[in-house]
Amino acid sequence: MSGTSRTPRGNSAKAGTPGPQRGRGREPRGLAKWFTRIEDPSLRGAQINYYIVLGTTLALTFMGLIMVLSSSSVEAIARNQSAFEAFFKQSLWALVGVVALACMQLISLPTLKRLAWPALGAAGLLLVLVLLIGQEIYGNKNWILIGPFSIQPSEFAKAALALWGAWVVERKAKLMDQWKHAVVPLLMPFGLLIVGLVLLGRDLGTALILLLVLAVVMFVGGAKAKLFGIAGLIGLVGIAGMVILAPNRMGRILAWLHIACGDGPQDYCYQAEQGLFALASGGWFGVGLGQSRQKWSHIPEAQNDFIFAVLGEEMGLLGTMFVIVLYGMLAVAMYRIAVRTGTIFGRVAISGIMAWLIGQAFVNIGMVTGLLPVIGVPLPFISSGGSALLAAFLGIGVVLSFAREQRVRLQPAGTPRGLAAMFAKARSAK
Repeated sequence: MSGTSRTPRGNSAKAGTPGPQRGRGREPRGLAKWFTRIEDPSLRGAQINYYIVLGTTLALTFMGLIMVLSSSSVEAIARNQSAFEAFFKQSLWALVGVVALACMQLISLPTLKRLAWPALGAAGLLLVLVLLIGQEIYGNKNWILIGPFSIQPSEFAKAALALWGAWVVERKAKLMDQWKHAVVPLLMPFGLLIVGLVLLGRDLGTALILLLVLAVVMFVGGAKAKLFGIAGLIGLVGIAGMVILAPNRMGRILAWLHIACGDGPQDYCYQAEQGLFALASGGWFGVGLGQSRQKWSHIPEAQNDFIFAVLGEEMGLLGTMFVIVLYGMLAVAMYRIAVRTGTIFGRVAISGIMAWLIGQAFVNIGMVTGLLPVIGVPLPFISSGGSALLAAFLGIGVVLSFAREQRVRLQPAGTPRGLAAMFAKARSAK
């Protein structure tokens, strides 16, 4: 036996601290050390993940409420309405969303699995109801009007599709390397049915986000890479066909390519150009909250799809970078929760939700900055829209349910939790 001995696994000096890398004489430092801790298995790591997801969600929502008030007040006054009408509605949806998030995170993981099919079924029925009695706005038939409120079922379909896709992948985990087991259960008929119902409402942007969720679910589930190449080619042909057959979509593509731009608000280039003007006039530090010039009826849908442009004008480049950093922090924390989850269902569900929220955020930002054509998707947590906000809170609630389970699993037996932990900490401080 040689003079060297193996250190038993888990006998590190400090719990949760990774040992030296194999083949290295010393531990990594700086960014390298941070990346080795991205899957920190300690209780402290689980708590950090939980609070980063919760904190960034609330911070983005708070910024969204401020920007909705700023971007919607001018046009509301011009219509002889209260300047706070859109703000009050969005605040109400935010409160409902916080309650929904608090309830969702308390749901056990077996119960989440049982909710997969009912969630998809409810989303499908609502999408059918939209086609029957829905309201058409700006060419898209996506909304059901209920008194002074409107509901957009396609937003809830994103969360339902991620949860249901994870349920399917878990049951096909050992067969996902075979194309018929990776494609058929997820796409035929239920996945494509949900996407098709959204397309019947002429909302190509939302349909693309749903396809992104399905693609990520398949990728994380273990589908072979060549499937995505084939699916990508088929998707490009389908999108090209829908663009050619719809003059509105063709106009947006030509505007993105800076072809056939005219003058006036009816020009397809107008909205994108006004958004860039807003970002450019904001400079480094912005013109100040509430001081945007472009929101004075220059940017169409300033409080919805192009709210990032108003944010950039009023808060400047530093404000937009702060928002992007928040989305980045949210993505990293969700990734950490996903890799720590011990089940395929959890890993795939969190990945699908992350693809939806983070992917949609950067599609919206790319749309406003001119990197992508205008396809009409909101900025999660920030754009005006109650359905989008509530659906996003439900998705984050699912993620926090897994994060909470990890925290509970790592806590020593007998440790007080919830309100009991808060009272115990208060007593120990006296």
